[in-house]
Amino acid sequence: MRTERNLTRRLDRVFARLDREPERPAHIDVPRMSRHRVVLFSATLAFYLAIVWAVVTTSWLVRLDWQVMFFRPYQQWSGIHWFVDYYVVLGQRGPTAVMVAAWLGWRSWRQHTLRPLMTLGASLLLLNITVGAAKLGMGRLGPHYATIIGSNEMGLGGDIFPSGHTANAVVTWGILAYLASTPRARRWLSAISAVTSLGVGMATVYLGTHWLSDVLLGWAAGLLILLALPWCEPTIARAETALFDLRDRWRARRGRTAPAPAPIPVTPVALKPLTAPAERTAPAREPVSSAHSPRTPVHRTPSPHAGRSERPPVTPAGNRRPPHPERVPRGAAPTARPVTGG
Repeated sequence: MRTERNLTRRLDRVFARLDREPERPAHIDVPRMSRHRVVLFSATLAFYLAIVWAVVTTSWLVRLDWQVMFFRPYQQWSGIHWFVDYYVVLGQRGPTAVMVAAWLGWRSWRQHTLRPLMTLGASLLLLNITVGAAKLGMGRLGPHYATIIGSNEMGLGGDIFPSGHTANAVVTWGILAYLASTPRARRWLSAISAVTSLGVGMATVYLGTHWLSDVLLGWAAGLLILLALPWCEPTIARAETALFDLRDRWRARRGRTAPAPAPIPVTPVALKPLTAPAERTAPAREPVSSAHSPRTPVHRTPSPHAGRSERPPVTPAGNRRPPHPERVPRGAAPTARPVTGG
């Protein structure tokens, strides 16, 4: 119960932050599918298909792949092997997705919109679908598992064509340029992402995990996803609106069905009757004056210079002691008692 309350409070703080106006900053423009972008998309798609055709037909590109493999770059330049092992991590899907998602999550927090994170999710979804389908469909083996020299190694159950590291580097780092808020930032980030993805592709060729044609097809596959993202913007906007509507309905339902505080249990106590039965009623007693209650003044009989023996005895008010018949005031002569007996 405590965990659910903490989670609810955190979600309320996040949505309260996102509720600040404006939810979508006015100075950030959403890229549209312009004519220039359509031309680039068409040219990249043609390049993609040309690479696939060149590998399937075992053309000059396959012979170049074998020449690079026999050259063994990791042996020719063994001094940089340690650096390439670390650099190639920039193309792995897990670490790069975490780093970029952290940055875009901060941007979503600052800009009060879910669009950066949802755009990253849409691009990674397209990447997994398209590149994964191509890998499984063509089934090409890598250089370390090649069987016949000069063959294209297609349809043998492999999963390296196109290069997933290269395509992931293009998409993951290119999404930062796609979501840039100013043209200058977009140009700088585009150049940095291009150099990074180029280096990741060459690192896989250096290590011998991919053919050169794998890297070329990976660049084309990643660029196709970035160029096609404006077609996904209406869907992203509708999904964002639906999430906020769902949030509002959830809040309204919580407000209507707020649980009332639980009543404090009261243990019933049996009350004694105020009046006891008649046969058990004790006789009433006279009230006894308190020790601190003021005494009732006694008016003495005015007599000039009355002696102590002549003063009347003073009895406190409310004294219950009965008068003693044989008691004689002080100073009086005792009365002779009859003598009994012999």
